Amino acid sequence: MGTAVKEMRTQVSQAPEITEDEAAGLFMLDLAMGYTYQVALRIAAGLSIADHLVERPKTARELAEATGTDPIRLHRVLRLLATRGVFSEIEGSRFTLTPAAEYLRTDAPYSLRSAVLMITDETLWRPAGELIESVKGGSAFKHIYGMSFWEHWDKPDAPIEDFHVGMSSMSEVENLFLPRNYDFPEGATVADIAGGFGGLLLRVLQANPTLHGILFDRPHVLARHRLGELEADDRWELAEGDFFEAVPSADIYILKYITHDWPDDKAATILSCCRKAMNPGGRVLIMDTVIPAGNVPHTGKVMDLLCMGIYDGGRERTEEEFHQLLEHTGLKINRIIDTGSYISIIEAVAA
Repeated sequence: MGTAVKEMRTQVSQAPEITEDEAAGLFMLDLAMGYTYQVALRIAAGLSIADHLVERPKTARELAEATGTDPIRLHRVLRLLATRGVFSEIEGSRFTLTPAAEYLRTDAPYSLRSAVLMITDETLWRPAGELIESVKGGSAFKHIYGMSFWEHWDKPDAPIEDFHVGMSSMSEVENLFLPRNYDFPEGATVADIAGGFGGLLLRVLQANPTLHGILFDRPHVLARHRLGELEADDRWELAEGDFFEAVPSADIYILKYITHDWPDDKAATILSCCRKAMNPGGRVLIMDTVIPAGNVPHTGKVMDLLCMGIYDGGRERTEEEFHQLLEHTGLKINRIIDTGSYISIIEAVAA
C-alpha cells in the first residue's frame, strides 16, 4: 500500500497591528542590542572572511573549514552582517562579497580591516561600556587601565595591530575626500602635524606636484612613515618634536584628528604653536567633524562619545565651539569646507 503524503503549506497571515507606542518600545529594545553588529564585524575582520570570498562565493561550512570555526555559529554571525549589507547570502546558502565587504579585504586598495579591528579593540570598546565614568567628570579609560590612552599605546609591548596602524587604515578612505576639496597654493610648504605614517600628506603631495611636505610626529611613529611611496625624496622631510612646545615653519598646517584629542586649553596650545611658526599669509587646516545642530544623525556625534571614553577631555565640536577654541590662539576661522564626508576642513588664518 502506498503511503499518503500530506502536502504541508505554511499559512500566510497578515501582519498584526501594533500601536505607535508599542513600535517605539520594540525600537528601543532593538537599539539596545545594536552592539552585536560591531561584535559580528570584528569577528569577520579578525577571521579575514572577505579574503576567503575573493575567488567565489562560499558556504559557511567552507568558510569554517578555512578559518577553524564552527560552521553553524559562523553562519549565524554572517547572516546578521548580511542584514546590513556586509556580505550577502545567496542561493545555495553561500555568502558573497558586497561593496561594503570589499573594504574588509586585506589586499583592497583602501582596506579598512585594520580600522575595524582598531575601532572594535578593547581599548575603545571597554571605555564605551564604562562611559558613565566620563559622564560623571572622570576618565573611563584611566578608570579601566590606570593610565591615559596615549600612555597605553606608547608602551613598548603595544600589539602589532596597534592604534597607529588602525588610524592609518581608517584614513585611507577619509584621505580620498580631503585633498581634492582644498586648493593648495603652488610652491607652498605643507606641514602635517602629528601626521602619523604620512598617508594624508602623501595624498596631498601626489595631487599637488609643486608642494613640499613636512611630516611632524614622534620618532617611533616617523620610523614607519610612507612618504617613500612618493618616489621623490626631495619633496618631503621628517621632523621630530612636541606639538605643545613648537612646530616647524610652514605655509600650510594640516591638523587631522588632533584638536578632537584634547580639551580646549591643550588644543589651543597646539594651535598657538602653529600660529607662532606660520609663515606670513599662512593657514591652518583643522580637519575634524563639525557637529550640526538639531536632531540630525551625524558620524561626528558617534565619534564624540568614542572621544569621551578614551581621551581625557577630548571632544568633537560645533562651529561655535571652534570659534571659541580659536579665540585666544591668534587665529580665526576663514571658512569651513564641506568635503562630502563627515570630516570638514576648518580653514583658519591669522586674526
